[in-house]
Amino acid sequence: MSMKPMEFDRRYGELDQVISAYVGQPADDTPEAPGTALTAYLRHTWHTRPWALAVAEQQLRTYAQNPPGRLRQRLGEYYPVPDIGLPEDGIRDWLLLLADHIRRSIEEGRVPPPAAVPATHWEWHARFPELGQLLGGWFSQDMPDEFEDHEAAVGDYAETVHPALVARVVGELGELLALGLEEVDHALGVAELGMEVDPPAPYTAGAWLTEVARQLAGPRAEYA
Repeated sequence: MSMKPMEFDRRYGELDQVISAYVGQPADDTPEAPGTALTAYLRHTWHTRPWALAVAEQQLRTYAQNPPGRLRQRLGEYYPVPDIGLPEDGIRDWLLLLADHIRRSIEEGRVPPPAAVPATHWEWHARFPELGQLLGGWFSQDMPDEFEDHEAAVGDYAETVHPALVARVVGELGELLALGLEEVDHALGVAELGMEVDPPAPYTAGAWLTEVARQLAGPRAEYA
């Protein structure tokens, strides 16, 4: 029988956050320094949920020291580490290496400085979660079949999503635009956050995000 969500989170919730940070990234950590993915996890977590770092260190170490048997994996009672390009017999040492880096970061106060541009797919979504919901949910490749245009899609989001979430995405748009990114980074960002269609002509990605923020911050119909 698979674990219930509360039990999963208690045992593996933060471990899963760490492993998810490696989606599309190599496990390039060395004993001397954390790799790109772990650095992104450390940077975001230090600045948003610093208390979770100790939980991550403990869950990583416990998992590495108590590897799952095949029966427990088949019953869904254990967290299966996704394929990250390492041989199976190297997973345990890698998990312990991550735990060591996190412990060292905590004990020595090694806080990665804020980055203007998120370094990984995971970091884009961790930093701008509601914007990812908007771009990935309303601007997939099916958007032209579902809405008349980009403005209609934004309007549908504003009318069907709770006002608190609309306000949150406006805040995330403000944070992203305040970074003063180059246009190539805006284009990278909307793609990483799930947008599968081009901005409407003649807008660049950054200019269109500015227009979306303006549209969402204005008066809107009552939430249904």
